[in-house]
Amino acid sequence: MSTILIKSASIVNEGQIFTGDVFVKDGLIEQIGPSLDIAADKEINAEGLHLLPGCIDDQVHFREPGLTHKADIFTESRAAIAGGVTSFMEMPNTVPNTLTQELLKDKYNIGSRTSAANYSFFMGAGNDNLEEVLKTDPRNVCGIKVFMGSSTGNMLVDNEKTLEGIFSQAPMLVATHCEDEATIRANAEHFKAKYGDQLSPEMHPLIRNAEACFISSSFAVGLAKKYNTRLHILHISTAIETSLFDNSIPLAQKRITAEACIHHLWFSDADYATKGNWIKWNPAVKSAADRDEIFKAVLDDRIDIIATDHAPHTIDEKSQPYSKAPSGGPLVQDALPAMLEFYKQGKISLEKVVEKMAHSPAICFQVEKRGFIREGYWADLVLVDLNKPSLVSRKNVLSKCGWSPFEGQTFRASVISTIVSGNLVYDQGKIMDGIYGKRLTFMR
Repeated sequence: MSTILIKSASIVNEGQIFTGDVFVKDGLIEQIGPSLDIAADKEINAEGLHLLPGCIDDQVHFREPGLTHKADIFTESRAAIAGGVTSFMEMPNTVPNTLTQELLKDKYNIGSRTSAANYSFFMGAGNDNLEEVLKTDPRNVCGIKVFMGSSTGNMLVDNEKTLEGIFSQAPMLVATHCEDEATIRANAEHFKAKYGDQLSPEMHPLIRNAEACFISSSFAVGLAKKYNTRLHILHISTAIETSLFDNSIPLAQKRITAEACIHHLWFSDADYATKGNWIKWNPAVKSAADRDEIFKAVLDDRIDIIATDHAPHTIDEKSQPYSKAPSGGPLVQDALPAMLEFYKQGKISLEKVVEKMAHSPAICFQVEKRGFIREGYWADLVLVDLNKPSLVSRKNVLSKCGWSPFEGQTFRASVISTIVSGNLVYDQGKIMDGIYGKRLTFMR
């Protein structure tokens, strides 16, 4: 493992921006300071660039095993590092669903062989695998995933006894997808009766509406308060849900936390007219008022983390009529540039972007020695140029699916280099093959 010396970077870390050097040795940040005079195998002149801790994406779907025509851990981890995401936490709705410890182990084995980024995988909860769920090791697994809404596979957990068992006995963080299935079904039947085969993407946020989200999220919060569960609610998509979360205590003390995703911060229902199925997600992109309140909740710390819900589907699949087109899209390569664009627009500070995409995921999941630029921590680092525009087009999409919801968008900032666990894995548009990330561990 080579040593790296990063010189004269504008370091963004823990609420401060300062100019300094960073020396990396044996995968770790060994020294931070001004004008370090240390010999290194590789020296990077970072003058004019900003150095950030690598993003930790707590919600991705990399589709392996079983759905590898859409994506796989190899391709999507490469897209991640090109976007400054150095660590990811991947969801269990693969084929087969990750509902046993043996299947979970299989995914970790794939990750160790193929992932360019650091990795962790959620254990999946179903209606009848509580015994397997409770075997999950909190030190080596990011969390337990519960689909309280069957939007992404056949993992709907709707058995009240099972939910009580998970929330009362889980030895670690429980992450939930919250949409009320009964409400969605009733809405879907109403729209089908009215419009038949003429359903369109504009109807998606009306079928999967704010009521469906709030009913489920508030139910999850109620269970968590009853059992003191460590609950993390994923992809908040409505203004009303933000009222469920507290910003009066430090993140490390919270028992109930929440995440917002890039697409719910960027798009609104007005964009269905031009984007159609390309912005069809579950939960749905909703109104501009919802979007703006979610952004406000990110800024005032009711919402703790910004993530992607990266969930690729093929171009052919997304090109089908609305009722047949699957929900989800690729985002790991575009997430940090999108947030830096918000910074350029004056909507968020660089320090807050780093907090929500690196520091807070590390705190929320108790990730060991990552998420900060600190001596003794793993060197997960990203150099960005805030004044180098980048156009999103299909020719530069690294996700296997080959498209992006941001196609045609020019971001005013670019990811220049990415270091994962002390290795330079991405530099000036080139990925270094044959270098792999490490399994995340957790301080629990």
